Amino acid sequence: MANLQPQDLIAFGQDSLTASTTPTHRLGTRAEDDYGRVYRYALAGGADTVAGNVLQGPAITALHLANTPPAVAIGATSFTYTPGSTLGTLNQYEKGLLQVDTTPGNGYAYGIDSNPAFASATAFTLNLASDEPIQVALTTSSRVGLLANIYRGVIQCPATTATGLVAGVSGYIIPTLQWGWIQTWGPASVLIAGTPALGAMVLAPGATAGAAEIMTTTNLIVAQLLGNMLQVGVSGKNNFVYLKIRG
Repeated sequence: MANLQPQDLIAFGQDSLTASTTPTHRLGTRAEDDYGRVYRYALAGGADTVAGNVLQGPAITALHLANTPPAVAIGATSFTYTPGSTLGTLNQYEKGLLQVDTTPGNGYAYGIDSNPAFASATAFTLNLASDEPIQVALTTSSRVGLLANIYRGVIQCPATTATGLVAGVSGYIIPTLQWGWIQTWGPASVLIAGTPALGAMVLAPGATAGAAEIMTTTNLIVAQLLGNMLQVGVSGKNNFVYLKIRG
C-alpha cells in the first residue's frame, strides 16, 4: 500500500497489489492511500477476480432468512439454528450478522463468530460474537435471518441483476479463495459499458458482467451507485471513475 497516512491506524503486512492464501488483516479492514483511494480487505469467492471489474458480495441465501428460532435466553452467545432447505458451508457467516425481524427481539442484529457446515433444513449451532449476546429473549414467535459479510467471498457483479450488494472494484487479480484489497472510494480504473459523459453517474449491474454503465431513470430502480466518470467513457474499455461505494 503506497504512502500510508497516520489515520489508517493499521500496519500493513500485505500491500495493495498482492494476494495471500491466509489473511493478514481482519475482514473488511479499511485503508487509505495518498491518492485518496480507499480499500477494504476481502476474500475472493469461487473464481479469480478480474482487474477493473466491479465486485459484489456473496449472494443472499433467501432460505437462510426469516427462520424460526428456538427459545433463546438473554445473554446467550450460541443457540441451535434451523435454516430453510439450503445447505451452508463452514464459517459462511463468520463476521456476518444475525438479524431478528419479528417480535420478540425485532430490530436487533448481532455479530456472528462462526458456524459449522450444515445440511439443508438441518439444525446447527450458531456462535455469536462474545461481546454481542442476545439482549431480548427469543421465542418461536420470533423470526431470525443470516447475512454474510459483504467482503467474504466477493465475486464479479453479474449482468443485469445483482445477487448481492456491490462491494468494490478489483484493482488486480485476487485468485479464488485468496485474500486481498478491493477499492471502494476514489479514482479507479473500471470496465465501462456504453459511453457515459464526463461527470455522469454510473452504476452496476448493467448489460455487461463486471462493468459500470450510465445511470438512467430505468436502471436506477434495480442497480447500485458506483460513482462518477472522470473522463468520457469508451464502451469495452477501462476508464477512470471516482468511486463512491463506501468510504
